[in-house]
Amino acid sequence: MNPFDKISSLATSGMRAQAQRLEVVSENIANKDTHGYQRKMVAFENVFDRDQGVNKVEISDTFMDKTPGERVFDPSNPFADENGYVVMSNVNMMTEFADAREATRSYDAGLEVFRQARDMYSSLLDILKS
Repeated sequence: MNPFDKISSLATSGMRAQAQRLEVVSENIANKDTHGYQRKMVAFENVFDRDQGVNKVEISDTFMDKTPGERVFDPSNPFADENGYVVMSNVNMMTEFADAREATRSYDAGLEVFRQARDMYSSLLDILKS
């Protein structure tokens, strides 16, 4: 595998991991008003791909944020406990927007690496043709 393919493979793995992260953030935002919903988070890891000889980024785990949701007194709510409290989701919109922005920027950085590798490879081919 040539160096340009390795760079492209690495950039693509990072972009894929950030896209999965954005899916989790989107799910959290969609469930912000779901009673008792636990925010999901992801953990990344470096994985060595022996076939290609490169380290790749992957999501190693998706797990729940154990922070308790806010308890709201609403005895008329069908989800209220015996004391009249409803547990809301633990999703914080500011945190989700920050995670989404970071994931988007990381994705864009990977895309720029991919573009640079493609442009360098194309320039090399042009040089070899002349």
